Amino acid sequence: MNLIMQGNAYKFGDDINTDYIIAGKYTKTLDFGALAEHVFEDIAPDFSKIVAPGDFVVAGRNFGCGSSREQAPIAIKHAGIGAILAKSYSRIFFRNAINQGIPAFLCDTDVIDHGDRLIIDLGKNSVELPEKGRSIPLFPLSPVMLDILAEGGLVEYLKKNGTYILPPNSKDKGA
Repeated sequence: MNLIMQGNAYKFGDDINTDYIIAGKYTKTLDFGALAEHVFEDIAPDFSKIVAPGDFVVAGRNFGCGSSREQAPIAIKHAGIGAILAKSYSRIFFRNAINQGIPAFLCDTDVIDHGDRLIIDLGKNSVELPEKGRSIPLFPLSPVMLDILAEGGLVEYLKKNGTYILPPNSKDKGA
């Protein structure tokens, strides 16, 4: 994971639930590209067409509330989102995001507006808003969460660190 990430903010409000992130009617596929095509479509219909790789989702409180479906962070990841910034998260969404390899940061998002250019600096644990001359502190992630993100998600982290348990009769002789 890069220590410096740059992108534009796509701002959403409070209580963005997993149905808003990816509607239930699209969750019956393993085609993650198809999920990405429909991310946020009920509240931002053109989102998947205008978001650029590395851009950021910025939200208020309780982001990812609702069901525990893993398709929500998967859709965000495959849409190319660089990170999520929010005031608070549903606990299970937060862990699912980290486990999928999506940086999910806690910070005060009030001064961030839709379209703002953001620079996330993990070395400083801050979000820089260069056009506004502002800096917002990030709540630091734990070292193990940073390691999981650096590997691209929990499965790859566990494979690399030798703690990945293979199912019986598995053909994957991996870690």
